[in-house]
Amino acid sequence: MIEIKKVSKRFDKIEAVSDVSLSIEQGQVFGLLGTNGAGKSTLLRMMAGVLKPDEGEILIDGEAVWDCVEAKQKFFYISDEQYFFPNATPLDMAAFYKTLYPAFNEKRFRKFLVKFTLQKDRKIQTFSKGMKKQLSILFGICSGVEYLFCDETFDGLDPVMRQGIKSILANEIDERKFTPIIASHNLRELEDICDRVGLLHKGGVLLSKDLETMKCNIQKVQCALPGEDDKKLEKMFDILQFNRRGKLVTMTVRGSEEQVMAKLSVLKPVFYECIPLSLEEIFISETEVVGYDIKNLIL
Repeated sequence: MIEIKKVSKRFDKIEAVSDVSLSIEQGQVFGLLGTNGAGKSTLLRMMAGVLKPDEGEILIDGEAVWDCVEAKQKFFYISDEQYFFPNATPLDMAAFYKTLYPAFNEKRFRKFLVKFTLQKDRKIQTFSKGMKKQLSILFGICSGVEYLFCDETFDGLDPVMRQGIKSILANEIDERKFTPIIASHNLRELEDICDRVGLLHKGGVLLSKDLETMKCNIQKVQCALPGEDDKKLEKMFDILQFNRRGKLVTMTVRGSEEQVMAKLSVLKPVFYECIPLSLEEIFISETEVVGYDIKNLIL
């Protein structure tokens, strides 16, 4: 378990992270969302022990991560801009990581190189951005760590490769104690993999919630009603978003699907249905309630 307790970090007059508190349980994919400049990368660097918080503390399985070798051996950190030794090949870097992570599985790493068509003896500096990203992820998976910290993991990967990486991460979670924490500015990239999501804005946490719970408690409904009494709908439902085009009403409301459908049936609609919500639509609904226009924050 990772515990982030009232963590803040400043760079001169800029407050990059402000009083952030989060808990990340083991065995789940945690999505850390926010625009560029929201504090995601700074928070990840503090979680990785690269930066020291000005205030607060970060614990990994009860151990403070800053200046603690034991805690740092439990995670692998992939920055947005990967660093490799000059003229190093994948096998050279594998030998290096093996000295840092005793559980590094070189045999499995070599198999992954073949599957991903990454040449084991080719200099990494000649790889494309996407190939370097793939390689970093493979190093992280084969290191045998319990936590994987990823900054913009899928940036630079083609759609097929993204799905391949997501499948590998899901398989790791099924087979062993493994918890990926993925920072991204793009909601759509994380929609089909995250169990829990946290939204950072201007250095602070706007919200942190279980994705399935959010989906179960918010419904998007389309219906055609005989009348046009919108005030009646406002009294019946906790409406987050509302749009009417003639007889057709589209609204996002709080409540379970069963509750919402039961209430709508009382109005004897011509037709009514629940439409699956995307992660983006859920965040738009959640954040507009507290005065934030998420459409201007997240792509």
